Amino acid sequence: MNFDLSKKHCYYFNEISKIPRGSRNEKGISDYIVNFAKEHGFTYRQDEVWNVIVNKPAAKGYEKAEPVILQAHIDMVCEKNKNVEHDFEKDPLELYVDEEGWLHAKGTTLGADDGHGVAYMLAILDEPELPAPALQCVFTAMEEIGLLGAIALDASDLHAKRYINLDAGGENQTCVSCSGGARAVMTKKLNFKETDAPAYQLQVRGLKGGHSGGLIHLERGNAILLAARILEEMADTVKDLRIADFNGGLKFNAIPREADITFVTMTSVGDLNELLKKSADKIKAELQFSDEGFFAELVEIDPVTEAIGKKKTREILDFLTVIPNGLQHRSMAIEGLTTSSLNAGVAYVKDGVFYIDDLIRSAAASHSDTTIRQLEILCPLFGFEFTLNDRYYGWEYEPKSKLREILRKVLKEKGIEMKEKTTHGGLECGVFRGKIPGLDIVTYGPISTGEHTPDEKMDLASFDRAYENLVEVLKRCK
Repeated sequence: MNFDLSKKHCYYFNEISKIPRGSRNEKGISDYIVNFAKEHGFTYRQDEVWNVIVNKPAAKGYEKAEPVILQAHIDMVCEKNKNVEHDFEKDPLELYVDEEGWLHAKGTTLGADDGHGVAYMLAILDEPELPAPALQCVFTAMEEIGLLGAIALDASDLHAKRYINLDAGGENQTCVSCSGGARAVMTKKLNFKETDAPAYQLQVRGLKGGHSGGLIHLERGNAILLAARILEEMADTVKDLRIADFNGGLKFNAIPREADITFVTMTSVGDLNELLKKSADKIKAELQFSDEGFFAELVEIDPVTEAIGKKKTREILDFLTVIPNGLQHRSMAIEGLTTSSLNAGVAYVKDGVFYIDDLIRSAAASHSDTTIRQLEILCPLFGFEFTLNDRYYGWEYEPKSKLREILRKVLKEKGIEMKEKTTHGGLECGVFRGKIPGLDIVTYGPISTGEHTPDEKMDLASFDRAYENLVEVLKRCK
C-alpha cells in the first residue's frame, strides 16, 4: 500500500509531518493552521500558548442542528533511536510505508499521536460540501506534557454540547471515562548540621515501575516509600541516624523504580546490614507477585560534611510512612477500572528543601477533593507545606450518550461491535468536560501502535476507514 496523498487526510498528515511540533514548540504548526483558516475563509482564534479554534459553518440542511466540537492535540512526543541523526527543532519527519501497509517515520516517533486527529480535522474543514452541522475544530497544544494547552484554553466561545475527541485509536472502540488529576507538591525546609559520622547510601532497585495511570492497580512497589520504610524501621534501633540526601523517582506520573537515601550514623555496617535484611526480606515477600526483582542494599560512601538533625530526619520518614499512596478506589460500574489513586513520583533535596511531587488521579472530583484534604491535614503535622498545581477534572462514565450511540450504529452497519474502554489516565476529554458541563463525549481514531517510541506506526487501511466512519458520524449529527 502506498501513502496516497490524493486523499485529503493523508495529504494533511504528510504536510504536518514536515513541521516540527514537539511540546512547547508548537508555534509552527499553530501558524500553519491559522494560515489554513485564512485561506479557506474560516473564522479562527489563536491564543498565547498556540491553541487554535477554527469555526466551520453548518452545511445546507444542518442549520438547525446542534454544533459539534472536534478536537485533537498538535504536539507530539519526540523520541529517536540512538543511531539516528534528527533535530526535532527543525527537521521534517521521514515517512515511509512498510510492506504490510503501516506508516512509519524513519528512526523517530511518527506523531500519529495525535497527528491523525489533526489531519482528520484539516481534511474535514477542506471538504466544502460535507454534510455536517456547524463545527468548532479545536487544536490544542502541550497535551503530551500534562494537557497544558487544554487547561489554558478559554472555552467561552465554545457553544457546542457534542464533542468528538480524536486522540484515540482502535477504530472499533471508544473511550467512556478518564481521570482528572492534580499535582501535589509537598516541601519541608531543612537545617543541615556538621557531621563526622560514617556515611552510607541505601539503594532500592529492581522494581518494575510504570505509568501511574495505567498500572497503579497492579500494586507495584514505590521505591521512594519503600526506601523510607526501610530507613524508618532502621531508625527505631539506630537512634543517631540522620539523612544527608534523598533522591528517588524521575517523573511525577511514573511509579518510581529506584531511590537512594544518603545518611550518616556511628552504627557499624554489620549491624546496619542486619537491620536492612530484616526489612528487605519482608518487602520482598510482599512484592513476590508484583515486583519479584526487588532488592535493597547498603553502600559505604565517602564522608559527607553535613546532615539534617535527628528530629527532621524522623519527621520526613514518618511522613512518608503515613501518606496515602497507590490505588484508593475501584469502579463499581466498570470491572477493573481504577477510579482514584495517587503516586509519590519524585522525591529529592535541593537548596535546603525536601520535595515530594505527588500526582493525584480520579474520575470523580469528590475523590480528589478528599485526597487533597488528607494531604493538607497531614502536611503541617510533620512540618511540610502543601501546594496544589495544574488541577484538571475527570470524565465520569455516563451510561447514556447520544453521540456514542451514533458511532455504535455506524460501526454496527459495517459488521463491527463497538468496544467501550476506560482509562485511569488523564485525557483532554476531562478538561473539556470541566469547562463545558453536560458535554456529550465520544473518542475515535485509527489503529496505531508504539506511541511515544521510535517504533510508532499507523495502519493506513485503518486510517482510511476511521476517517470514513468519522465523516459518517458527522452526517448523522442532525
